[in-house]
Amino acid sequence: IGAAAAKRGKRVAHYTLELNENYMGLRYDTIFTGIEPGNIPQHPETVQNAVNSVTGDIIIKYYPARSVTVHTLGAHIEHLVINNLKPDLIIVDYADLMRSIDRTDTRYQELGAIYEELRGMCGELAIPCWTASQTQRSSIQDDIIQADKIAESYNKIMTADLVISLSRKLEDKANHTGRAHIIKNRFGVDGITLPVYMNTGFGKVEIYDENSSKGILLKKQMQGSEGILKRTLAKKLADLHDDSSED
Repeated sequence: IGAAAAKRGKRVAHYTLELNENYMGLRYDTIFTGIEPGNIPQHPETVQNAVNSVTGDIIIKYYPARSVTVHTLGAHIEHLVINNLKPDLIIVDYADLMRSIDRTDTRYQELGAIYEELRGMCGELAIPCWTASQTQRSSIQDDIIQADKIAESYNKIMTADLVISLSRKLEDKANHTGRAHIIKNRFGVDGITLPVYMNTGFGKVEIYDENSSKGILLKKQMQGSEGILKRTLAKKLADLHDDSSED
């Protein structure tokens, strides 16, 4: 999302609470160049040319997990504004790792408060904000992840304007496919599921209309991949059984 915005000439403020600035920068370099992070240092000219072609800006700021509140982010954004660097987009990676401004009795309440505070800050600044969240472990093999599978606090769903879930089963990870389901949308259609091409190695995510040629191809690929996986596992089990019989 940050890379797509920067390619369109937008200024992105990316707050990372897990990975430091250097590694997050490598991830952006990978998206812009198609070179895996481990090989980035061997291609400085390619990286420089790719970065120079990006018309927008990306400002990456790292904070340790559970050390930052909305006030912390607000102070940094105010600093950017003073220096004529007001962002067009805020990314928080991710809000579950923040702390609430106010004390709460439970983590469930705190997470709800964090999302409300984040939405309030971005509303006052008139800057859109994206963040990510976890789902429950029971959703790992679901075709479609619904709102009830959100981890820890349902208030995340209630607070957000747009909620999109991403479902990727084992066979999807092998085939670089997935399903994006629009759980909630205050400004348009919701309840629809769209086919996704996703290659995490290169940071490439493409969401297609299900009736487009690429969307139809991805859907067929996902429908056939489950059978392929089952046959592969069955063959491995048979080979193991033959080896044990010979012993």
